[in-house]
Amino acid sequence: MEGTMTESAERTTPHTRTAGDVLDMLDPELLSNPFGVYRRLREQTPLARALPRGIDTPVWLATRYADVRTVMSDARFSNDPDDVPDGLADDLHRQITSTRGLSGEEAQYVARSILDLEGADHTRLRKLVSRAFTARRVNELRPRMQEITDRLLDELPSKAADGAVDLIDHFAYPLPITVICELVGIPDEDRQQWHRWSDALISIDRTAFGPALLEGAAYIRDLIGHRRARPTQDLLSALLRVEEEDGDRLTEEELVRLVFTLVIAGHVTTAHLIGNGVLALLTHQDQLARLRADPDLTPRAVHELMRWCGPVLGAVRVRYATDDVEIADTLIHRGEGVLALFASANRDPREFPDPDRLDITREPPRRETHLGFGHGAHYCLGAALARQEAETAFDSLFRRYPKLSLAVPPESLHHRPSPNFRGLPQLPVRLE
Repeated sequence: MEGTMTESAERTTPHTRTAGDVLDMLDPELLSNPFGVYRRLREQTPLARALPRGIDTPVWLATRYADVRTVMSDARFSNDPDDVPDGLADDLHRQITSTRGLSGEEAQYVARSILDLEGADHTRLRKLVSRAFTARRVNELRPRMQEITDRLLDELPSKAADGAVDLIDHFAYPLPITVICELVGIPDEDRQQWHRWSDALISIDRTAFGPALLEGAAYIRDLIGHRRARPTQDLLSALLRVEEEDGDRLTEEELVRLVFTLVIAGHVTTAHLIGNGVLALLTHQDQLARLRADPDLTPRAVHELMRWCGPVLGAVRVRYATDDVEIADTLIHRGEGVLALFASANRDPREFPDPDRLDITREPPRRETHLGFGHGAHYCLGAALARQEAETAFDSLFRRYPKLSLAVPPESLHHRPSPNFRGLPQLPVRLE
């Protein structure tokens, strides 16, 4: 099967690495310099052992491009521990769930979501919402997306303090949250609290995770009640119609989890793709000049920025081996967990020549070889929407403010400390 074994000059006997090789996922070097750590792992320990926060059973880390594709697409791996015979993955799954400090009530909103399910259950939920994210539907949103972008850019000068404006708070975040909330049906006045909830859910602060889940879930249940009474043309109303017409296809619990996932995933990743991408371009003036000279390069630039500095470092869920599998000359035993590191795969020189170099002409505009949006059945449902939002953001921002520059030295900017997510809390810029 494709990618089951990485290429090597000499095949070695499969083995299980010792506990001494285990990497702490909260190691300060990994949090501050993930790409440097990934580079070392890819060449020295392509299938590494690691301890995610708060658990005592190591998981495997897939770091090379071919291996990441295999882990995400091979049927011998599953996001659902129930797919592993004899419950061999249950203990690891319980440990991972407990690291978030969730009670039973809180845990129900992250268990059995579209991110966890496999097979027919996953396909059923995905089909319910996929029509809202087709290329045709996303293209129909372009005029409204451009309207929101232009308004935000018009307002930027009024947001400046001492000549600088925070591009995260006033542009990169409000663009995708406005788009996804309008699509789903969340009123404008309620969107700021989603910012707070999303910050809590991507934070390494476990005390913030549970309360954000409960507050968000309670909000969605209340919104469902309003939409039952007064349906509109939004996605939530469409999902409710499906529930009413065929109640066994979509329960209220599934609906709450689905809306939660769509709104959070539908804006956080795109917001930080925009933030990371603007920083990358402002610190690579040759690439920015090329983009300004030829705006038709924007789709290719978005692909390259997603590869080079995309916000999602690795898969959201551990994949459990449902059988013994050999990858990278290493035997993964049934029941063991594997995390696919997308950001490492995207810097693999076996797939991308000179991978640490930013090159906005690297990929054709409508072809995607990077793994920034994942791979396989769990490929990002909103990838087309995210790409179009980013294209609109970059093209419009640099057209409107051709003298845009950083307001602080780039070395003073630090990403959020997280082993799974890479985003800037602030991005101060000068418009002129």
